[in-house]
Amino acid sequence: MPQKPPSFAEQLADCRQLAVHLEMRDVYGIAEEEAEFAAWKGGDGGLDPGWAEQRRGWLDLVRSAVARGVVMRRARVVSEPVTDYIRYEHAGTPLNIEAGEDVRWLSRRRASDIALPGNDYWLFDNQIVRFNHFTGDGASAGPEVVGDPAVVKLCATAFEAVWERATPHAEYRI
Repeated sequence: MPQKPPSFAEQLADCRQLAVHLEMRDVYGIAEEEAEFAAWKGGDGGLDPGWAEQRRGWLDLVRSAVARGVVMRRARVVSEPVTDYIRYEHAGTPLNIEAGEDVRWLSRRRASDIALPGNDYWLFDNQIVRFNHFTGDGASAGPEVVGDPAVVKLCATAFEAVWERATPHAEYRI
């Protein structure tokens, strides 16, 4: 029987230098975000003052990692024009940045010649990949943790290629 992978929080706690996240879906259907996303869609598209409290668990994880000296970078490869979900992510990104993440955006058209893994992932210290698997409708299908050096190299190379071309959040217009 396969061993249950460590939680994301455990993996981030073990990380010492670098945690990078590559997101490549245009829509996610994460159950924990449904109410927040619906409220955002029903509002003016701005940042709700309650978002920071709703995301406190995540933001605290980021702050703790950054305080230990971990560099956290997130890159999003998106179709343009962007979906409502990507607009929602864009609206919430200032919270990630305030907590210590660096976030960039890359148009899918500009990523066509980059060899990308088939799934979103986190890469910790260029040693361990945590793939995030999703169902067709965007719900989480659970993680897969991989330490194979060839897979790690593919993910590290892909992320750096995306990062180099991507636009910093403050400059990315949707």
